[in-house]
Amino acid sequence: MPTAEPLSQESLWRSLSFYNLYRLILGGLLMFLAALFAVALSLDNSEQAAFFWTSAGYSVLVLVSVLAIMFRQPRPAWQLAFQELVDIACITLLIYFSGGIQNNLGMLLLISLTFAGLISRGRITLLYAALASIAILLEHSYSVLVRDANITLFLQAGILSTSYFAVAWLAHTLSKYAVASEKLAFLRGVDLLNMAEANRLMIQDMPDGVLVVDERGVVRQSNPGAERLLDFAFPKSAQVNLLDCSPLLESMYAAWRLNKALGHEVLRLPATNQLVRVRFLPVEREGFWGAVVVLEDMQRAQEQARQVKLAALGRLTANIAHEVRNPLSSISYATELLKEVAQDPAKQRLLQIILDNTSRLNRIVQDVMQINRRDRVQREPIDLAIRLPEFIETLCQVDNIPRDVFELDVAWPCVVNFDRGHFEQVLWNLCRNGLRYSQKKSGSVRLRVILADNGLASLEVSDDGPGVASDAVQKLFEPFYTTDARGTGLGLYIARELCDANGARIDYCLLERAGACFCITFAEKQNLEHGELQ
Repeated sequence: MPTAEPLSQESLWRSLSFYNLYRLILGGLLMFLAALFAVALSLDNSEQAAFFWTSAGYSVLVLVSVLAIMFRQPRPAWQLAFQELVDIACITLLIYFSGGIQNNLGMLLLISLTFAGLISRGRITLLYAALASIAILLEHSYSVLVRDANITLFLQAGILSTSYFAVAWLAHTLSKYAVASEKLAFLRGVDLLNMAEANRLMIQDMPDGVLVVDERGVVRQSNPGAERLLDFAFPKSAQVNLLDCSPLLESMYAAWRLNKALGHEVLRLPATNQLVRVRFLPVEREGFWGAVVVLEDMQRAQEQARQVKLAALGRLTANIAHEVRNPLSSISYATELLKEVAQDPAKQRLLQIILDNTSRLNRIVQDVMQINRRDRVQREPIDLAIRLPEFIETLCQVDNIPRDVFELDVAWPCVVNFDRGHFEQVLWNLCRNGLRYSQKKSGSVRLRVILADNGLASLEVSDDGPGVASDAVQKLFEPFYTTDARGTGLGLYIARELCDANGARIDYCLLERAGACFCITFAEKQNLEHGELQ
């Protein structure tokens, strides 16, 4: 963090540089006047030579000061003292060689004292004013004694000396205000730097994406959240257009500029398939017009909501395990006994209804208890080309389904890391859902393994049923939501939880043909030549 001292020192050196630039111009101008306008200055030959060489000596001493300032030696206070003493001595000599105080060259010392007061910012300016006054009075006294100068000009010398003190005191007063303003500006600058650093840290640590875009669509600033959501690395030294990192956001930004009522849309980013809410916040200040584009990670918010639901379901699971399963077992056992002794068909039908409903309640309990399995993950390599055919054969035998109902497309070895029990549970839910809604013809349920350009493998499970209504897609993975009166509404929810626990992602995909399709995207990249994990 910067401190006040380096700023003040640098400001003094800069002020001394400007002061010496004025002195250098003054020295050259005096030499020019002495060489070409000696008659106008009323100088004879000897006085002209003395005036010229005094101006030349003054210029040389100014050049020495310039070199000293370049090397920053000695410190500014000594530099200023040397320069003021040179100005007082040389200008006093020039006054003497130009005929006395009536030539008004003494006015030049007013400028020097003003610079000294503004640069030194202390009462030492009054000392310089006193030295200048003494020099002017001594010069005129010497001129009266040696050159018979007019004694009445002492009044002019006194007025000039008084003006030295007045200018020095005024410069000293103004310098105090300048020091106070500089300190205030420095403190405000420190506050702004602290606020800017705090904002930068907050933006960098935000899980949501933030982009600062100007009116031309150039991204001026970004944070790691935006790079993660857009899957785009923003270079530090080069400017990037919003079109380069996300054409979809660029089109939305263009539409928002025409109509500020737009915005707050929820969409899925093409590059990462992340669900985000896009907000545009206008930024208008002098020299800049643009917007802050906020990419709110909706999956993070949904994950927090899922955690709350999961905690509630965990407590519900414990209660169900202790309070529901034991009575259900007793009811089922007693019903089986009654069914064996009952001869009346009507009673047999009623007892069967009791058994069916107890089985359904037991299945609900089992589904709810599956939720806790996501915390017990033992991932292992699974070759889909080997495991999927085995799973389909088992499913067909258990449910007595013809094998040709399933169509399998795995053309190359594909190894994924997944908990074996979790993988079978997810496939069991998806395949049985597909069977439930499909036409149960040859190839009605299709399992296809595909490989994306980025090396990620995906498993698609689709059917030829009626598909999912558009208004129900957003609720598919919510717990206890179902479109089937016989279902529990927990199958897809459990499938998503188990996929998340294994680093995979499950989504509902739209098909060009009729039917529903669920896609599991695995986290590992595949080696195209050998089907191995990278």
